[in-house]
Amino acid sequence: MSTVLPAGKQQAQPTDFLPLLGTDYIEFYVGNAKQSAHYYKTAFGFQSLAYAGPETGMKDRASYVIRQNKLTFVLTTSLKPEGPVAEHFARHGDGVKCISLTVNDAADAWKQTTTRGAKSYLQPTVLKDEYGEIVLCGIHTYGDTVHLFIERKNYSGSFMPGYEKWETESESVSTGLLHVDHCVGNVGWNQMNKWVKFYEDVMGFKNILSFDDKDISTEYSALMSKVMSNGNGYVKFPINEPAEGKKKSQVEEYLEYYKGEGVQHVAIATSNIVETVTELQSRGVEFLRVPGSYYDSLLDRVGKIDEEIGSLRELGILVDRDDEGYLLQIFTKPLQDRPTLFFEIIQRKGARSFGKGNFKALFEALEREQERRGNL
Repeated sequence: MSTVLPAGKQQAQPTDFLPLLGTDYIEFYVGNAKQSAHYYKTAFGFQSLAYAGPETGMKDRASYVIRQNKLTFVLTTSLKPEGPVAEHFARHGDGVKCISLTVNDAADAWKQTTTRGAKSYLQPTVLKDEYGEIVLCGIHTYGDTVHLFIERKNYSGSFMPGYEKWETESESVSTGLLHVDHCVGNVGWNQMNKWVKFYEDVMGFKNILSFDDKDISTEYSALMSKVMSNGNGYVKFPINEPAEGKKKSQVEEYLEYYKGEGVQHVAIATSNIVETVTELQSRGVEFLRVPGSYYDSLLDRVGKIDEEIGSLRELGILVDRDDEGYLLQIFTKPLQDRPTLFFEIIQRKGARSFGKGNFKALFEALEREQERRGNL
């Protein structure tokens, strides 16, 4: 779950028609789920949780569920050359299909959102086994991405009916990843405000931050972004669109290679980013790097921090401050050969913002990678 608002501010949301309890899981459609699961377990420290496939009655796909603290990923691959999973992978490559959200009443969540204009993806469906029942349903959002609403208050199993417990002889050690902080979507030219309105009207979200091309730009490229948050602040979805620049922005490159709109990155929280990133790098996870000069005036920009500047410089961790504290963040390189999906690792020390002061350095780092690919 994302940063929790103070109790007083939560109580000020009595009319929230879509109360969300947090991110339930994120499902990726991938080319080889078994190998992807092994990668995320080995490199990122996830543990095996559940499996579904032909052995459990699911004939067209296989899904591996992995978990680390409150962070749950589902990795799904098609077992046939046709069908929705195969078609999604053929078009987009590895990418996020579902951002699933925990609710107390899934049927009501579906009713509330579809009556407000959402296109239904899945009508309320009850799944049962010996551990109880789960209700799930869903709606479409940008591109081929969907939101599922998951009601699991009457379920005591490890994941959900239709899955069996998945255990392996050896499990990797956690890297300290805790939960989803936010998920960022990339949408097409002049589409950001359309999706801002969707989240406002359909899901009751509020636009809590906006960035224009003056905030997020370099000499060559730019983007626009608005951050959408649900009533209690547990779920945040920044939405990016391209802006005019001299050359192709990272958002344009994403849209070209992903063949449409989709999730650009998943931001994952940690309580000790230095330890987490040190461990991830030792396991081969590659991160974007900013020039060492970024750190020369860091304390002048952000004030006193608890961490050693030398450690941050060595690891490439960025720092930014807002009125309520500061945050530390770093971004991986794309997790697949297509320059699309990546992860952000973030530690919040009071700050609720998104690192505006780091945008220029981050974009320049992205541009260096684009230039190496010949896509700038």
